[in-house]
Amino acid sequence: MSKINIYFSIVFILLATHLQAKDYNVSDFGAKADGTTVNTRTIQRAIDYVSENGGGRLVFQVGNYVTGSIYLKSNVTLHLEPGATILGSTNPLDYVIDPKIKWSSMIFAVNQENIGITGKGTINGRGFTTANNLVSLIHRGIFEDELLLDRPREWRRPENIYFRECVNVTITGITLRDPASWNQTYDQCKNVYVDGIYVDSKAYWNNDGIDIVDCDGVTIKNSYFDAADDVICFKSHDAKSICQNVVVENCVGRSSANGIKFGTVSRGGFRNFKIKNVTIFDTFRSAITFAAVDGGIIEDIEVDSIRSINTGNVIFLRIGDRWSSGKQPSMKNVRISNVYAEVPMSKPDAGYNYEGPVEDNPRNISPAVIFGLPDHKIEDVVLKNIEIVYPGAGNPLYAYRGTSQTELDSIPDMRERYPEFSQWKELPAWGFYVRHADGVVFDNVRLVAEKKDYRPSIVIDNVDGATFRNVEFIEPESKNKKQIIQNRSKNVTIQ
Repeated sequence: MSKINIYFSIVFILLATHLQAKDYNVSDFGAKADGTTVNTRTIQRAIDYVSENGGGRLVFQVGNYVTGSIYLKSNVTLHLEPGATILGSTNPLDYVIDPKIKWSSMIFAVNQENIGITGKGTINGRGFTTANNLVSLIHRGIFEDELLLDRPREWRRPENIYFRECVNVTITGITLRDPASWNQTYDQCKNVYVDGIYVDSKAYWNNDGIDIVDCDGVTIKNSYFDAADDVICFKSHDAKSICQNVVVENCVGRSSANGIKFGTVSRGGFRNFKIKNVTIFDTFRSAITFAAVDGGIIEDIEVDSIRSINTGNVIFLRIGDRWSSGKQPSMKNVRISNVYAEVPMSKPDAGYNYEGPVEDNPRNISPAVIFGLPDHKIEDVVLKNIEIVYPGAGNPLYAYRGTSQTELDSIPDMRERYPEFSQWKELPAWGFYVRHADGVVFDNVRLVAEKKDYRPSIVIDNVDGATFRNVEFIEPESKNKKQIIQNRSKNVTIQ
């Protein structure tokens, strides 16, 4: 058994022991499950009592319990029985902005240990109504805020869950619905275990599925995410911290943004991730996005068994220099294997209440992208057992990017730009575009274009060390077409 598996096994045994503690019914403290009474003080009093008396489970039985901001305390688990729902108050004044986190949430925990939320019940933030009520308060002058198309900033709108600097966190079985901002954030926590949750997070703008910020020791598995924003998003807000020792497996997600995403805030970085058996579908942007654009590192990442259906892009690896403040961003030792993907011609998230933005056109369908910087190259990337089916049909009369040295050299690095696979509009390949990278291996890769495309399948530019082993190109009317174009590259092997 590997060290990381032994580590997580010990953590799970400790958490299971905690979960066997005494049960308390929240109704015994006076909480009303009538869907109307605001129980904020009652629930908080119950949490405090359980924590002060040795810990245990605070049980919510069938009914609808309305609350504003509450704080979970050490050794307390909120347990939601089937049919039990914690409803967020729709009055924005019932929520606080935590002075340390500087963010709003329904359920907070700050510097606590051995905490959790379990069961088959639901947490429903009723975020659409709450956010619009907040807009109304801003218009009436009760709050000052930067109005961005009549939507308050993310930090002012309440999440469902925000845990900061907590140790031993368990989230299992529950359903999470309709936050007003991000859905659930675990920030600088240790030993976070998420298993078997169902997330419907598309009521309003910025509704991520789950955000993991600078945590150490995280498992997310057997869960489903339907999100208006990124599905599973890892962030690094602190330049002195790092998000590390993470396992994601057996999850399904759809999004108007990205599937699995590192960043966009990436000040410290990400290390030692294992992502396995993940399906991303009907997703506007990339199934996999790794972005080191704020001075952070990305290293020792293993991605295995990914199914990407009806996504605008499949793989996007990017180094940029947006907020680096003198730090040196890097990305190295990334393994992506056993991927099957289908990229559509049409908009993948059409019909969402909050769709991804309409792209600046003209632009033909974009390839997968590996794009570093001349002074910060992406290193040691292996792509193995990959099949991507593209629509093809790239039309030079609609948008054109040629493959002469002059044309390829004219592509800007955009080092300070917010990272998205479409930021360059037209790219000169339909399958993969690789620039500013060293040590890239394509092993048993099959790229299919359903219709003829004016572009080659792969373009590499300023690459030192590229190996193409058992790479197959399927494209109509392209028998004698050169499918791999090299520019400013060396040590390239095609087998």
